[in-house]
Amino acid sequence: MSDTQTNQTWGGRFTESTDAFVAAFTASVDFDRRMYRQDINGSIAHARMLARVGVLSLDDCEAIVRGLEEIRAEIERGEFTWSAALEDVHMNIEARLTERIGDAGKRLHTGRSRNDQVATDIRLYLRDAIDAIDDEIRRLLSGLAELATREADTIMPGFTHLQVAQPVTFGHHLLAWFEMLKRDYERLIDCRKRVNVMPLGAAALAGTGYPLDRHYTAQLLDFAAPCANSLDAVSDRDFAIEFAAASAILMTHLSRMAEELVLWSSAQFDFVDLPDRFCTGSSIMPQKKNPDVPELVRGKVGRVNGHLIALLTLMKSQPLAYNKDNQEDKEPLFDTVDTVQGCLRAFAELIPALHPKRGNMLQAARRGFATATDLADYLARKGVPFRDAHEIVGKAVRRGIETSRDLVDMTLDELREFSPLIEFDVFEVLSLEGSVAARKGVGGTAPDQVREAATAARAWLAELP
Repeated sequence: MSDTQTNQTWGGRFTESTDAFVAAFTASVDFDRRMYRQDINGSIAHARMLARVGVLSLDDCEAIVRGLEEIRAEIERGEFTWSAALEDVHMNIEARLTERIGDAGKRLHTGRSRNDQVATDIRLYLRDAIDAIDDEIRRLLSGLAELATREADTIMPGFTHLQVAQPVTFGHHLLAWFEMLKRDYERLIDCRKRVNVMPLGAAALAGTGYPLDRHYTAQLLDFAAPCANSLDAVSDRDFAIEFAAASAILMTHLSRMAEELVLWSSAQFDFVDLPDRFCTGSSIMPQKKNPDVPELVRGKVGRVNGHLIALLTLMKSQPLAYNKDNQEDKEPLFDTVDTVQGCLRAFAELIPALHPKRGNMLQAARRGFATATDLADYLARKGVPFRDAHEIVGKAVRRGIETSRDLVDMTLDELREFSPLIEFDVFEVLSLEGSVAARKGVGGTAPDQVREAATAARAWLAELP
């Protein structure tokens, strides 16, 4: 194997050049350079703090800030040359800064280590990512609330065990999705609080003898506070694990939504029509319209779950403080961010364009004796013990199966064969409309309750900062 030149930012102790394979194997610049904005912002704040406490001259500070801003522009124009020999985003930017402004660039690293630098960059990056993800969740929640309002009266079968259970409204079903995603939003907001503390100033592991003003640096970077312990600041990645866990739950919810969209768009259900732009065709079967977007969302939950396990495993045996293992935190974290953002964006655009087939939903609700529980409740209100009422209705359902008729299609005389307490008002109970209208308590499926819940959902969204 050939050797490569030793990294001059740390190579003074070494007498032998780094092996070329080892240099490539240990380099992270191919993936961590996406944090260049956060790295530059952190360095600018660090330089200003050093100048404030007198460790860095004002002239050097101005040169560093100006040089870093020029480097950021270089990167964004695509003119920056990234080098694997310089290992990571931090050393690439620092080396370019020194090249541009000379010795002042070498003074930037005073009072910090790559350990606290990378920990700060990751927190800044993840804070930005959570904000962007929350924006997409809000877009999806808004679409769900609007669609639920429009579909508050649309009756569909509610399922347990994927068997027809009781009638519900489509708007009510959509608001169930809303509640799941609302909790996901709140989980990420809570996670952000623990992300938003600053490791910078912890240095390698023990802090530094320089008179750093960590509170001032935190203020410049909009952190809530500096990390309280230098060992913990540079070594733990529990904030990334927490984000991955919240993302895995979020993706599980999206996967459940996707599964229902796949089922509902099939010929067997035919409850909804997905816009063509979210589907693909078959290379051999011209009639096919495949729900590729929901299927991909359903499939991508596996990679996010895998990233959570990877991060948990990464941390499980590490002694304090920093270890090179932690270089492996970035790729699963970055891919989790990209995957979650992509899936949310897809659904935020798909849901408002969803076309429900109301007639098909209604016809499906008329199958499977969806109002059988309503008849049992009717008898219970007449004084029949519920377990006896349950048995009576079970016999009526068996008659319906034998004669291929729903309960509402039987005559009053037929129904009275099962209980003399049944009167003509039973047909109000057995109708789908009557069934859903009766469930008007908080959280129920009655159309008026759904409209009220959708209004409350929109109000909650409007109050978000």
